[in-house]
Amino acid sequence: MIETIQNAFKTKEIRMKLLYVLFAIIIIRIGCNIPLPGANSGVIQDLFDKNKSLGLLDVMTGGSFSRMSIFALNITPYITASIILQLLTIAIPRLEEMQKDGEDGRKKINEYTRYLSIVLAIIEGVAITIGFRNQGLFDSKTGVTGLVVAVVALTAGAAFLMWLGEQITEKGVGNGISIVLLVNIVARIPSDLAGLYNTYIGGASNVTNAIVAGVIIVGVIVAMYVFIVWLQDGERRIPVQYAKKIQGNKMSGGNASHIPLKVNTAGVIPVIFASSMMSLPVIIASFAGVQPATGENATLFQKFLTMCNQSDWCKIGSWSEFKYTLGLLIYIVLVIFFAYFYTSVTFNPLEISNNMKRQGGFIPGIRPGKPTTEYLTNVLNSIIFIGAIGMCIVCVLPIFFSGAFGADVSFSGTSLIIVVGVVIETVKQIESLVLVRHYRGFLES
Repeated sequence: MIETIQNAFKTKEIRMKLLYVLFAIIIIRIGCNIPLPGANSGVIQDLFDKNKSLGLLDVMTGGSFSRMSIFALNITPYITASIILQLLTIAIPRLEEMQKDGEDGRKKINEYTRYLSIVLAIIEGVAITIGFRNQGLFDSKTGVTGLVVAVVALTAGAAFLMWLGEQITEKGVGNGISIVLLVNIVARIPSDLAGLYNTYIGGASNVTNAIVAGVIIVGVIVAMYVFIVWLQDGERRIPVQYAKKIQGNKMSGGNASHIPLKVNTAGVIPVIFASSMMSLPVIIASFAGVQPATGENATLFQKFLTMCNQSDWCKIGSWSEFKYTLGLLIYIVLVIFFAYFYTSVTFNPLEISNNMKRQGGFIPGIRPGKPTTEYLTNVLNSIIFIGAIGMCIVCVLPIFFSGAFGADVSFSGTSLIIVVGVVIETVKQIESLVLVRHYRGFLES
């Protein structure tokens, strides 16, 4: 990978693309630290300290939400809009036709995604300003005009990042929205590592304990990254053989190929869906000033919020605390369910089977038509389960260490999967650019 980056910087065209991405990253980080007009960021910080389930939202926004900056919404409206439109393609035939229309159809869907993103940004901006107003987010003297300015600033920040992400895709390297999300997550990792160092290494009673703690921390982080790389790159290749055809005096076909089915077919979407489902009640309750609680005076709803709160899972001190780990089991079930659901939306074995049949292709040992569809469905179901279990392992490990040992970190399995996936895809695109440039120079010479 280092050699690829070095070769990329030697080429002016690719070097300018990388510098454009770097310049965009600087703009993103500056915007994440510009405070929202009239907002009291200390109120939000206190809320985050009391409610750790909001940590994923803060990670996705690069800490701008806890600072209540103009980029507080970040690209979350765009991500939500993209997911909604992807799910609607299975329910609305018109959207499904657009998706199959090639480049023109994709441009139209992207246009709808932008419009929906702005609508969601306005809704989320209004919810934040109204929901947190009673908790002291804004000064008591702030009137309707100040709240409107805050909503406009939040919406403009989300729209600007959406535009910047598209510019990175067009003029830079990699997928712009993914790059923005990567920057947000990576920005929080140094502070988390510093917190782990101060707690377990710097605060150790002797040198031996500090060394053991350091080895364990590094070992767990490295093992998780290696496992995620395997999970992201792992695939099952289904062999496909094409029949020979005689066209005039020539014979065509007869070559072999394969259908690559990734182990992690749904990517990080099931984890995002499951995390959103578990944290949604807590976020809504936070707007109303209701916090999770476990004491004798806690209401049934507050105990339900505690069960949905990730920071209250895997606490092994006593049964009264550990019983709320039931929420973790629900979370795992949701991840597996959404893995199957999302894959069924994005991958159609019947369509693959029909395309193979039209092109004269078949899977060795499997008859074309319905048997091929059933075979692909069975293989896909097995792969989905393996990928979902792998995602659960990645997501549960940080939660377990946080609950059992108090290893308080903001980066979770979700963010780690996103980081690895985006880095791998970006490096592959850089490699392809370098390779194309190499062949172009060879042909020109």
